[in-house]
Amino acid sequence: MANKDNTDPARMEKIVSLCKRRGFIFQAGELYGGLNGCWDYGPLGAELKRNLKDYWWRKTVQERDDVLGMDGSILTMQQVLVASGHVGSFSDPMSDCLLSKARLRADQVPAQDGTAVWFSGAKLPASDWSVERQFAVLVAPGKDPIESHKTARKFYGELMPDKKVSPKELELIEERREELTGTTSFNPENGSLLTEPRQFNLMFQTRMGASADENDPNAIAYLRPETAQSIFVQYKNVLDSNRVKLPFGIAQVGKSFRNEINPRNFTFRSREFEQMEIEYFCRPEDGLRLTDEWLEARLKFYGEIGIPREKLHILDIPDGERAFYSQKTYDIEYEFPFGVQELEGVAYRTDYDLGVHQQHSGKPLQYFDEETKERFLPHVVEPSAGCDRTVLALICEAFDEEELTDEKGNKDVRTVLRFVPRMAPVKVGIFPLLKKNEEQVRICREIQEKLQPWMTVFYDDGGAVGRRYRRQDEVGTPFCITADFDTIGENGEELKGTVTVRHRDSMEQERIAIDALLPWLLERVR
Repeated sequence: MANKDNTDPARMEKIVSLCKRRGFIFQAGELYGGLNGCWDYGPLGAELKRNLKDYWWRKTVQERDDVLGMDGSILTMQQVLVASGHVGSFSDPMSDCLLSKARLRADQVPAQDGTAVWFSGAKLPASDWSVERQFAVLVAPGKDPIESHKTARKFYGELMPDKKVSPKELELIEERREELTGTTSFNPENGSLLTEPRQFNLMFQTRMGASADENDPNAIAYLRPETAQSIFVQYKNVLDSNRVKLPFGIAQVGKSFRNEINPRNFTFRSREFEQMEIEYFCRPEDGLRLTDEWLEARLKFYGEIGIPREKLHILDIPDGERAFYSQKTYDIEYEFPFGVQELEGVAYRTDYDLGVHQQHSGKPLQYFDEETKERFLPHVVEPSAGCDRTVLALICEAFDEEELTDEKGNKDVRTVLRFVPRMAPVKVGIFPLLKKNEEQVRICREIQEKLQPWMTVFYDDGGAVGRRYRRQDEVGTPFCITADFDTIGENGEELKGTVTVRHRDSMEQERIAIDALLPWLLERVR
């Protein structure tokens, strides 16, 4: 059941469980306890993600005359990120919980009301041990402030040299109590005081070369924090080598890395993630119009991959909240089970990016218009989508639990992923009705061999056909083909050479000639 804030934790738990159980997503390094904020895609997850990236590339690059593709290096030289402003300013405010030592994004700590109980220290009456250190606990409205003492004893107990002594024996030195409204200085998980926010650089830094001097700034490189900068740096090379004219775009799909303070919500916020990004270069007077056009194109794309328009929210970032160089920014948000969160940004970045790289590199990046004989820096519209976030949105949107009643009145729950066929990891399940029937098996293997060059299929002859259907429902396979006794002509010649095709969503079946399967399926899975 969803909470009043429209979140549904129980649904999210089921989705995370399904992702692991059926091989969509695993935590990286799980065998050794897990690498926080990093995820591995299993067989089905890899197929789903590849389908998304391939379709994005097809719609963005392959089917457009005005967008070219590139694949930039992940390792990025320091000078590039100095020019872009990432070195020195790409950071988030971080606070530490004094009790649990958890690190929190200071700008994402929710405002809270309550009674703050302040302590100046603690002592152990049975010995000479004491400590002077300020600590505070926020007690929620309606609760007795004395409850803060339990939390405070945990904090001071960690400072005692003798860990065998129970913190319950500590005598606290309470200093004062005060009523607070809208404070962000306390951890909402346990009420503990947080440290003052400090800036935390989000980029992963490394050094290039086996003999690189630790003091040599030229040896420093970074794992790129975004895919955009390699596009800006290569803009002139792409322009000169492909003889393109404004407006045109450069598209890229690739990994980026950010040392997030607090990765959360499954794969939504990770330290290693993939972006699908376009930098669309244009004349200055066309920037705002093209921003709106790209917004509509991106909304259409989400509909085509199975994310309905009614589940998307368009946030027009107001003046004062946008990046200083942006004249217009839209955030496309989706209703995840953990709340409405951003999938993609469509930003009009003006000529800021090419301008700073021209300035820092000392190389001209101006565009020369052959018709008007003008030279100017192109402006840029940037639709930038999170690939992993979109995969998660696809899974969340597709997940369904359907209550069924059989002919005897028995109720059952069918778990199904209702992916649109073009996104489904497996397009077709192929079953012989009987595993021991050699003719049915032979026909199914021939169908498998015929379809495999065109789409991902799965052959299954284990267990009852009904159970095989359910297994494919749970991974989102839109069609299942079964070769039965009609297929091999045992019930007459009328249906010989046909198979049953079962539809995932309606569970209805129809008979189709084997020779007609490939074109019939291609029409529906592309």
